[in-house]
Amino acid sequence: MWLLPPLLLLFVPGSSDPSAVIRGPGEVTGPEQGWLTVQCHYEPRWESYVKYWCQGAEFISCKFLVKTTGSNWEVKRDRVSIRDNQTSHTFTVTMEKLRRGDAGTYWCGIERTGTDHGVRVKVTIGPAATTVSATTSTTTFTEPVTTEVPTSSPTVTSLHPNGRSLLSSVHFLLLVILKLPLFLSMLGAVLWVNRPQKGSVGSGPPHPENQ
Repeated sequence: MWLLPPLLLLFVPGSSDPSAVIRGPGEVTGPEQGWLTVQCHYEPRWESYVKYWCQGAEFISCKFLVKTTGSNWEVKRDRVSIRDNQTSHTFTVTMEKLRRGDAGTYWCGIERTGTDHGVRVKVTIGPAATTVSATTSTTTFTEPVTTEVPTSSPTVTSLHPNGRSLLSSVHFLLLVILKLPLFLSMLGAVLWVNRPQKGSVGSGPPHPENQ
């Protein structure tokens, strides 16, 4: 009779006894709109048994959310998935897109003939992850852009007329310097061609009176 309580302890859901058939983390926390994982370990020789994840205050009446198929394949239902690693004797439960209403009591369980083995896991949902760093970096990036435009624009506008008049004066001087010698050269050539030839005056056949 005195051996009965220790034997019953092996089959009590949520037992912290290291010799229990199944053991879990006890409590896990995940962010709202995020995800969390729960790993439950079981003793050898339970590899081929169906493992499951259920929700409810009492293990005997908890609501099944997802079950394995007795293999290593992952099984997913809605926002919850489960995968049994029979080599490491661990099955992993993943809950995605967490909501505030997901907080509560859950159970890692092993299905068998008679009373199932199970361990209780308390799930807590924390606040959603913030994006403060992204907002700050965006604000820092836009400030230099808005301050540089007003300072550079007036400078360009004020120098534009003076720069243009200066360029016009330089252009006029270059035209004068380059084209004046050309004009003088052409004028000299015309005068050279039209100059009087020596000996052209009084030339011709002698008059008869001088013969």
